[in-house]
Amino acid sequence: MTYIDPCKVSPNEYKLLFEDDQVRVVEMTLPAGVRDAEHSHPDEVVYFIKGGKARIEVGDDSMEAEVPDGHVMAHGPWTHRVENIGTTDIHAIIFERK
Repeated sequence: MTYIDPCKVSPNEYKLLFEDDQVRVVEMTLPAGVRDAEHSHPDEVVYFIKGGKARIEVGDDSMEAEVPDGHVMAHGPWTHRVENIGTTDIHAIIFERK
């Protein structure tokens, strides 16, 4: 997988909070109606401070998800796009393992 850094391709939505040789911590704020650029994550754990309704696109596949506030998700490496199709901002902290 070629890594596409979300902080570089969608700097308005992704901010680097911390990085060392083992982990990277990224803050995501995705306002209602906004779609980020295609990007990647290695193994990740995501904590949704404020959830919402999102469309997730992986290649040609698309799915919708309603993510509750406080939800925690773990995922393996992937490349995707996220669109906030709800009416409230989505706010999450992403922990990426290097």
